[in-house]
Formats: sequence, C-alpha cells, structure tokens
Amino acid sequence: MSDNPEEQATVTESSVRVKRSPRYFRFMLAGALVFVVVALILTFAFPPNPTYDRGTVFGFLLLFCVVVGVALGAFVALLIDRSSTRRARTVLADRLDVHVTHSESAAVDEASDTHKSIEN
Repeated sequence: MSDNPEEQATVTESSVRVKRSPRYFRFMLAGALVFVVVALILTFAFPPNPTYDRGTVFGFLLLFCVVVGVALGAFVALLIDRSSTRRARTVLADRLDVHVTHSESAAVDEASDTHKSIEN
C-alpha cells in the first residue's frame, strides 16, 4: 500500500480449489499420432488389393484412424481430469483490491498525455 490517502486497498481471504488438469489438445494430438502409425501398420499388414493401391488404402484408414485416435485421446484426458478432481486441494488465497479515486487517476492521465506529447 502507498502513503497516498486517495488510494484504498482491501485484502480479503477466500478459499480456492486447486487441481491439476490435463491439456486436452495434447492428448487428442497424441491419440491422432498413435493411430496414424496404426493406419500405416494396417496398410502394410495385409496383402495388396488389386482394386486399390496402398496409398488409397492408407488414406481411407488414416481418415478413420485419426478420428478414432482423437476421440480416444479426448476420452483418456477426460478420465485423467475426473481422477484429478478427487485429488483437488482447497487452499486459502488473499485477494487484493485497490481502489483509486478520480483525482488520482486524472493526474495519471495528465502524466501520460505529457509523455505522449514529448514523443511527438
């Protein structure tokens, strides 16, 4: 706090729930990458089809495997998020609110206007 009588600060204490949560995008990306490898393995695991070349088969498998991988990655992240909720902790936090009166904020505005005019 400052010595300025026009500035008032209040400190309030409240309880806050803190937990770790997974980054969903990273889990979905990891699931997609794993299933890209699965699509590649499945493409070469079976004998070649005379109707479709391996690139076409890989494309179709890639389309379905990426969707499944993203969905499974999101599901795993959701399960981890649910399990981390049980381990959440409640802690005390301080909140500091500073209220500035109009006359002080006007002095700050004048100082910034002076600074702008010096730059130009």
